[in-house]
Formats: sequence, structure tokens, C-alpha cells
Amino acid sequence: MREQIYKIVKKAEPGDVISKYYDVFIMVVAFISICPLMFKESNSVLVMIDTITVYILFTDYIFNWITYDYKIKNDSPWVFVVYPFTPFALIDLVSILPSLGLLGAGFRILRVLRVFKVLYYSKTFSYVANVFKNERKTLGYVLIIALSYIFVSALAMFAYEPDTFDNFFEALYWATTALTTVGYGDVYPVTAVGRLISMISSLFGIAVIAMPAGVVTAGFMDEIGRAKELERLEKAKKEGKNLEEVIEEELEEQNE
Repeated sequence: MREQIYKIVKKAEPGDVISKYYDVFIMVVAFISICPLMFKESNSVLVMIDTITVYILFTDYIFNWITYDYKIKNDSPWVFVVYPFTPFALIDLVSILPSLGLLGAGFRILRVLRVFKVLYYSKTFSYVANVFKNERKTLGYVLIIALSYIFVSALAMFAYEPDTFDNFFEALYWATTALTTVGYGDVYPVTAVGRLISMISSLFGIAVIAMPAGVVTAGFMDEIGRAKELERLEKAKKEGKNLEEVIEEELEEQNE
């Protein structure tokens, strides 16, 4: 019984029609469950939508919990203790609790986290997640460079213009907005040296922002290429053809 449930609730693979329909169903339910947050005042229809969708999502949470051993291929009873503390399980639970009345009205905003349920079943999000996983070292180095420069430029600005900032945190806030080239204008340098630091910080920010963007874009294209290659292999295996034949058919379809 649990194995049959797992085959349905797991992320669909090529050929899993029922699982694919279930994925789409959960994505739609998760999106609809967020819609009541678009209205300032609640009514009976919005309450009904929230109630129905939250119980569907809670049921999905239970199904994933009781079949977690199949997902990680481990029959130890401890896996059921571990599951509630996995990242997506925590997000699911926290997003559901406000609608179940287990968290106060002040935590209503946590329902927005249900969007991660939509992202979880999205192929595009899987590609992006794989990119960040594969390029985590490179992106980590870029993050260290950015944080270091924010700290140094904030320290320099705070030293040259102590009257402009009430405390060092405000200098950090200014340095962050300058590095990301946002510049809200609520805090800004007034001396020549301060403005020079601001100019350098903005120019450096363009380079720092461009680096991870290039890494993510290149990684994303690689992931799409690998996904297409797997689809071709699956198609070739299914139809009993060579990979070259499948590629030739795709090229012919594109030319037509």
C-alpha cells in the first residue's frame, strides 16, 4: 500500500502518467492556497478555499512522510524521525500550520512558503537547484568577496563620514545598497572622499553581480543540455534506436 502511494506522490519520471498528474494537481492546489492572501478582508469563499487546500497539502505531507523510506531507499525506522527535519518538509509544515490554527494570525505570512511546493515539482527549479549545488564553491567565493568588500567599504565610509551615519549598521546598509547598485538615496555620502568611495563601490558592484550571474547562466545551460541528452537516451531506448538516429530526427523536425 505504501509503495503504491510512493509511486504516486514521488516526483514524476518519464512515463509516470499518474505521478505527473498528481504533481500538477499539487502544484495547482498550492498556488490556489496562496490566492486568499491577495485579499485584505476574508470571506466565506476564501475561508473554504484555504480550508480545503490546506487539508489537501497536509495529506500530501503525510503521504510523503510515511513513504520517505522508499524515497531514500532506507528501511530504518529512524528515517521517519528524520523526515520532519528535512528542508522541504520543514517548509511544508511551517506553511501549513497557520491555516490549521496551530500558529497565530501574525504567522499568516508563512503561507507564502507554499510557493516552494510549486517550485519543488518544477523542472526549471530543479535545474537551478542543481546549478547552485554544482557551483556552490564558486558562488561561495563570490559571496565572500562581496561580503568582504561591503565590510571594508562600510568601514571606510564610517571612518571618513561619522556624522552621516548614526551607527556602523547604517554604513553596512549603505554599502550593501551601493554594491548592488540599488542606492535608495535615504543615506548617502556628502564629502568628496565619501562620494569617491561610493563611485568605486558601485562600479565594483557591477562586476560582483555579473560574476554569479554568468556562472548561474552557464550552469543552467549545461543542465538543460544534460536534460535533453537524457531525454534523447530515454527515447532511443524506448524506440529501440541509436542516439544518432534520434538526433537526426530532431534536426529534421526543426528544419521542417
